Amino acid sequence: MAKKLQSIRGIHDGLPTEVAKWRNIEDVARKVFASHAISEVRLPILEPKSLFVRSVGEETDIVSKEMYAFEDQGGDHICLRPEGTAGAVRAYLQAGLTRAGAQRWFYMGPMFRRERPQKGRLRQFQQIGVEYFAVNGPVADVEMLRMAQQFLDELGIQQTRLEINTLGCSACRPAYRETLMTYLKERAESLCATCNDRIETNPMRVLDCKNKTCQAQLLDAPEVVAHVCDDCDAHFSGLKSGLDALAVDYTVNPRIVRGLDYYNRTAFEFVTDQLGAQGTVLAGGRYDGLVESLGGPATSAVGFAAGMERLAMLLPDVPEPRLDVVVAALGDESLPYSLRVADALRQQGLIVIHAGGGTAKRQFKIADRENSRFVLVIGEDEVAKGGVMLKHLKTGKQDFYRLDDAVQILLARDV
Repeated sequence: MAKKLQSIRGIHDGLPTEVAKWRNIEDVARKVFASHAISEVRLPILEPKSLFVRSVGEETDIVSKEMYAFEDQGGDHICLRPEGTAGAVRAYLQAGLTRAGAQRWFYMGPMFRRERPQKGRLRQFQQIGVEYFAVNGPVADVEMLRMAQQFLDELGIQQTRLEINTLGCSACRPAYRETLMTYLKERAESLCATCNDRIETNPMRVLDCKNKTCQAQLLDAPEVVAHVCDDCDAHFSGLKSGLDALAVDYTVNPRIVRGLDYYNRTAFEFVTDQLGAQGTVLAGGRYDGLVESLGGPATSAVGFAAGMERLAMLLPDVPEPRLDVVVAALGDESLPYSLRVADALRQQGLIVIHAGGGTAKRQFKIADRENSRFVLVIGEDEVAKGGVMLKHLKTGKQDFYRLDDAVQILLARDV
């Protein structure tokens, strides 16, 4: 007995039912993003490992624990991309677009992180991302969030809420970081091991810990929103005013810190209670310093990403298009003509399966199994007359038609 095939844990196949949802998500995304003058880019799955060490941060979980990185046969240190923003920045710089004015991009495709697989969290996952480069001020953030809300609304996902925060900037965050570290060190014995590791390396991530014991210790933790500079405060006020003007509902959540080092000022998440612990379905923020840190000029930037698997979990199944007709060929002599008929029907936009010949009983069983509306029967008489026998499977009505007349009946899909 052959050994059973095994799949890699946390990596799954996209089968027709799920892919139909993904395609619906992609179609809605393209429609909504086009109304905001956003262009699609196609970015490589393989990237230099150093790109993410420099951008995401060497101490982040993504780089230190989750990234699929390896040395290839040529000695290059490469990785499977764990997120899309850093690759978009690399493409922006390598294409020499820093003087080309505002760039608005979106991308779709797989990302890879070696996380513990669970509901809504996979090691290979499909993601849609949007990035704006050289777009200044809170207005860009407001319009991006309104677009994200429109995207979710047009998908029919209503059970989400928008949470926002400000993370400060390079001018004001260092002082807040020291204040937070002092607070955390005083409570280190009551915090989990992971949080203790983060106190020195990435203290803001401690605020995002889901451990209930840790959360109890963080109730009075200093909030970054109360420690930002005047410029960051003005930006955050502009963001809230803009969202109010567009009637976009939101709450300020001082615990939103995002997991990547490059975020500054605006941070946001659209969250749901429908997916358990993995409730974030779309998230992002501003990263004004990232382009400069990767060798470019100082450039404002803001973006978001949404996991397609999580979005799909909130959507009903997409009904498959119903099969219009099964072409049944009776006898070897009718096969060439029947193949030409099936091809002609498809060119008219009809959904067609050729049953492959054989007995009439077998071919009619195929039509029943596929829930076809009609069976188009072709035997010697139909070939000789240049027509077809068309049978409506629901009513049982069967008549001979010229091919053009049969096409018109089949195109009337309400029949």
